[in-house]
Amino acid sequence: MRQINRRGFIFGSAALSVMGRAGFAAAKDGARLLVGTQTSGSSKGIYAYSFVASTGDLTALGLAAEAENPTFLALAPDGRTVLVANELDKFGGRDSGAVSTFTLDRTKTRLSKVNQVASGGGGTCHVAFDGTGRAAFAANYGGGSAASFAVGAGGELSPAVSFFQYSGHGPDKERQEAPHAHRVTVSPDNRFLLVNDLGIDEIHIYRLDAATAKLTPNEPAAWKSAPGAGPRALRFHPNGKVAYCVTEMTSSVVVLRWDSQRGALDTVQEVVMRPDGFSGVTTGNDIVIDHGARFAYATDRSDDIVVTFAISPNDGKLTLVDRLPCGGKVPRHLTLDPSGRWLLIANQESDNISVLARDVKTGKLTDAGKSFPLSRPQCLVFA
Repeated sequence: MRQINRRGFIFGSAALSVMGRAGFAAAKDGARLLVGTQTSGSSKGIYAYSFVASTGDLTALGLAAEAENPTFLALAPDGRTVLVANELDKFGGRDSGAVSTFTLDRTKTRLSKVNQVASGGGGTCHVAFDGTGRAAFAANYGGGSAASFAVGAGGELSPAVSFFQYSGHGPDKERQEAPHAHRVTVSPDNRFLLVNDLGIDEIHIYRLDAATAKLTPNEPAAWKSAPGAGPRALRFHPNGKVAYCVTEMTSSVVVLRWDSQRGALDTVQEVVMRPDGFSGVTTGNDIVIDHGARFAYATDRSDDIVVTFAISPNDGKLTLVDRLPCGGKVPRHLTLDPSGRWLLIANQESDNISVLARDVKTGKLTDAGKSFPLSRPQCLVFA
């Protein structure tokens, strides 16, 4: 199996040391955090932490599971099964990445591997469960494809139930030379799967049979972004009527109206994240929404910022509130802790997880001076 060098963002900087492979203590206090990594540095797989909301501090619990390039994680609704994207360009002698499942032992905060299957395309970069936990999905960046899998009672993944290979390209000759599926998102009612494809400026839409994990193309089959925008990430508003799409090349957040009956997206608003006068490469990244759906936070990897937006309670539109340094270099993923008082960011090139303080009333972020070393962190999941 060989790791894929995705989008030229593996720069070869010296990685900070990570926790050893030996056993570790259980998470006795605080919330449990699992972190997926690139294993091109000194990282060996998925790491575990305990997080204390009163202080915003992370305590390393060690290596939860050794795995090859586990760059994205998803937790099943039952809280026991962890789905992993193994971002590889070769698996089982094929041009394919892989998806694997692990069972979480909450007493020891260890992960035990259940099984691993081919994803059907190279550079598997994102995975998701459906609302029942019996269907799983993968986006293959390098392969320009997406797949679905049935999940057994013990967490076992089936071979791909549905597989879709995309074709075409976008106007950006360097970054859109081919399809690049980057995100798989299940609709709030569990009836549709949406696949962001930043290579051809579309979000593909499928009808989901949750009982079998089978996908069938919807009508309309896709939402199209502006040419060259590169729709990368997607997050639904808790009301199930609005979704937010982060574009990579234009570094904006597009507010979309979701028609749950037809399975259709319509553009409502677009807000640019980068500051006025910014020039150079733009790399919009990801977005999260707070528990009360009053604020959203999005990151950009070009200028290493996190952007705060206020969410309108009437129509879900966004107002840009503030920009703040993300606490590291090349932010890959972000999440709010269960208390909502802290925003955690995985910074790939500075080899650290930064923790920003958050005012739950105003949504304002402040630099708390908290940074925790880890080699090439990619994904943060509270479990």
